[in-house]
Amino acid sequence: MRTLGTLRRGGNRPSARLVAGAPGVCRKSLTLMTIRLAHVNVARSYRGGERQTELLIRELAGHGVEQILVARRGAPLAQRVRDLEIEIREGSGQFFRVAADTRDVDLIHVHEGRSIYGAYLRHLLSGTPYIATRRVDNLIKDNWFAHQAYRHTAFVVAVAPQVAEVVRAFDPETNVRVIHSGSSGLSIDAAQSSRIKADFSGKFIVGHVGALDNSQKAQEHIIEVARRVGEQHPEFHFVLVGGGDDEITLKRAAEGLRNVTFTGFVDNVGDHLASFDILILPSRREGIGSILLDAMEQGLAVIATRVGGVPAIVHDGENGILIEPERPDQLQTAILRLYSEPELRAAMGRRGGDIAKLYTARIMAEKYIKLYESVVGASIE
Repeated sequence: MRTLGTLRRGGNRPSARLVAGAPGVCRKSLTLMTIRLAHVNVARSYRGGERQTELLIRELAGHGVEQILVARRGAPLAQRVRDLEIEIREGSGQFFRVAADTRDVDLIHVHEGRSIYGAYLRHLLSGTPYIATRRVDNLIKDNWFAHQAYRHTAFVVAVAPQVAEVVRAFDPETNVRVIHSGSSGLSIDAAQSSRIKADFSGKFIVGHVGALDNSQKAQEHIIEVARRVGEQHPEFHFVLVGGGDDEITLKRAAEGLRNVTFTGFVDNVGDHLASFDILILPSRREGIGSILLDAMEQGLAVIATRVGGVPAIVHDGENGILIEPERPDQLQTAILRLYSEPELRAAMGRRGGDIAKLYTARIMAEKYIKLYESVVGASIE
């Protein structure tokens, strides 16, 4: 196992040098020494970005990296990593607090958009380098402060080339790299998965996993399709796994439909995936849609919209079907096709499993480690 050596606060620090990959930025050479790395994610909820943050923290723990998590007080992410030997600093999430909570670290890794300003403030106060992972392809608010915050990152990491294009269009001076998200390596309890499937005995389960955020995930289209096919295909059952701000609204939209089930938030996402026949993700926007990787890891054929970085992992006709956003008619057609062609569905599932092997959390972490090395000059053995 590769680990970093140990850097003690107050000890002899090597001299500064110019870091490869960060033109014009002077960093300290920490060869064979540990860095104190602060992950910053002050999201209130636990969604795909928080899952990816947790995956990275867990992988880096195996490499001996000294880590700190700066999180919002009481947020799910902080609770989920308490089993690790990691310092957790909980606060308000305001950027002044983020700057204060990263005062004694060597490198800051920002995992969600709002905290980049706190990292930039810490950089102004103490010169601490920071990188920021950008997970969505929506436009960045165009103002002077945002340009400064992005421009002064050592790197902005985009989870897909399409996300990188958005960052470069916003500010061409920003140093952008692409590191794809990783699959979660979800554990499966076969007995529990069988019980879930038995609840829908004889049904073709069309599954969806994601926060109930209709403005992004477009779950209204799932409900619309369920209503359309209810009479002709009573064998279809649509299972929506997850909770969120739009749960009440979406449940009202599905009133009277006996072929739609909302599970709410669950811890055993893997068991649900293993019970599905296919997974659908009709989002209006996505960075990469990491749940697709988890579904592919379980050998599921997927249907997803051609948005953001999704086409990087869903190859139309190979491991799934790509549709256009705002087209519930295309979603319905794709579902009917995969239902009526079980051999195609199985072949897509097998191909998806092969593709998912290229996007593991371990591979993601190794790429981040190399990026950290280039910023702080530390050599990892």
